[in-house]
Amino acid sequence: MIAAVAIVALVGGCAHKRARPTLDLAASKVTTIGVNSYLWRASLDTLSFMPLLQADSNGGVIVTDWYANPKNPGERIKVTVSILDQDLRADAVRVAASRQVAQGAGWVDAPIQAATVQKLEDIILTKARDLRRQTIRG
Repeated sequence: MIAAVAIVALVGGCAHKRARPTLDLAASKVTTIGVNSYLWRASLDTLSFMPLLQADSNGGVIVTDWYANPKNPGERIKVTVSILDQDLRADAVRVAASRQVAQGAGWVDAPIQAATVQKLEDIILTKARDLRRQTIRG
């Protein structure tokens, strides 16, 4: 009896899986990493000018080290990108940034404009969409 219930559950589970709609691979494009590969590649590309401290493709987290623009060495920025979903959606990427300014012999935390974070998110999303379009077109 227990074996029959297990078989029915197994067969029922298989039938259920076949009934699922087919996902658009271009929209999701999840490979061996745990997050959307378009967002992942776009994030790495966007932050490529900054030194990386951590890049966890399974968890979808990229953390940069402090970066100072050579044209403005008295200011530095550190960025964390979190990819929150396997789908290519606007709410699937979050950027957090910290900014410091030189004061005396050290660095002091300073506010960062919300527009800066939003601009980084927009750049990542645009690049991810472009990568997706290139893949679809072949």
